[in-house]
Amino acid sequence: MTNKLFFTFEGPEGAGKTTVLKLVVNKLQEEGRKVVATREPGGSVIAEEIRQVILNPAHTEMDPKTEALLYAAARSQHFVEKIEPALKQGKVVLCDRFIDSSLAYQGIGRGLGIAGVKSINQFAIGDRMPDMTILFDLNPEIGLARINEHKDREVNRLDVESLTFHERVRDAYLKLAEEFPERIQVIDASQPLEVVFQDVWKVLKNAL
Repeated sequence: MTNKLFFTFEGPEGAGKTTVLKLVVNKLQEEGRKVVATREPGGSVIAEEIRQVILNPAHTEMDPKTEALLYAAARSQHFVEKIEPALKQGKVVLCDRFIDSSLAYQGIGRGLGIAGVKSINQFAIGDRMPDMTILFDLNPEIGLARINEHKDREVNRLDVESLTFHERVRDAYLKLAEEFPERIQVIDASQPLEVVFQDVWKVLKNAL
């Protein structure tokens, strides 16, 4: 069986995935593995420019379809420019968010529907999906409270959405996990950071 190389970290706001991703990168590098850590939206110069447009808190008038298309555009550029070349070189790629974010946030959260959002992203990146996705599951109330406690964290347009919106996103993630159990591994993100990290590391270690 071919070793898995492309891992994505998903979850609601404040779930701690970005923090754990950094810890995993350090651990993999200590083991001598070649690792590329990246994020979405962003990860490349052009995609980072699109990120500024998407997540700007001032852009409250943005239409949901525009939002979905911008995410797909950023993902296409990011994938071609950064992810795909790294995978061809045999490097382990850890990406903070990927296509599941669009399915959850725009497909369900914004009410655009999974099918439409999936179609946009298939045009953007073809049928390439992550080898494994780590889903950091967390009650949205806890996640938003964490965000408010960390004043140095970037506050984006999605952070200020209603609790109902974030509850829809969480439900969407869990439904995706039920639909793709062979790809999506659910981690309880309400646990202490070190426990969450160890849970994630066990899953990744087995996959690698």
